[in-house]
Amino acid sequence: MRGTYDGAVVTRTTERPAGALRVLAVDDEKPALDELVYLLRAQREVGEIHGAGDATEALRLMRAHPVDAVFLDINMPGLDGMELAGILSEFANPPAVVFVTAHDDRAVAAFDLGAVDYLLKPLREARLAEAVRRIVGAHTAPAPAPQQPRADPNEVIPVELAGVTTLVHRSSVSWVEADGDYARLHTSAGSHLVRIPLSALESRWENAGFLRVHRSYLVALRLVTGLRTVGTGTVVCLRADENAAAVELPVSRRQVRELKQRLVHGPRHTWTNP
Repeated sequence: MRGTYDGAVVTRTTERPAGALRVLAVDDEKPALDELVYLLRAQREVGEIHGAGDATEALRLMRAHPVDAVFLDINMPGLDGMELAGILSEFANPPAVVFVTAHDDRAVAAFDLGAVDYLLKPLREARLAEAVRRIVGAHTAPAPAPQQPRADPNEVIPVELAGVTTLVHRSSVSWVEADGDYARLHTSAGSHLVRIPLSALESRWENAGFLRVHRSYLVALRLVTGLRTVGTGTVVCLRADENAAAVELPVSRRQVRELKQRLVHGPRHTWTNP
């Protein structure tokens, strides 16, 4: 292990830029905490570092020492990392949260809590540096003008590939295909396999203009150009964009009527005809 860290000690690094980040590292395994603090010390944008071995200690430290960001393990005794992040989100000025974990199956829940990033152990310095840059960018970004209306929320789905997290915006998804316990998101830029059941996306995206037309398919209604009879069945036609070909997907018999109703009578903001 490269150095050790006493969680009771605050490390103030030297020769750092003005406004360097104040961070808290939380992990119940001391070797992992030592490693995380060691890597954080190497980041020029990080100034003050605190360490905690559990959520209770983390909350106690934050009462005495406000921080800009928390690097947080998930599986911990007592309050776990997800529960702690939920508490932090209720703060008047919540710190940025980056999860650092050995488990790749909690990313969706992490980003639902507003996490800035989701890092997998063993931690790579380059990946940590990217997370720090994201925090700095969010920390230094100017606040929106008071009169400026907020944009409609656009859910993102985190996709992990070779240790890199890519955020796929819901608005970029044309259709979703079931793949066992996974779902494959189809976008103009390609497809992405995520560890989310199709039924979960069906429930979450129903009010965002998506409809499950078949046990294996969920489609964006805004892209539907029509329905076509093929033999004894029905297919839904999705329009192409500049980067992808048109798609035809089967519609189950019990869903044909609902699909027609949604296309004809559904709210205008959930779909558009070409």
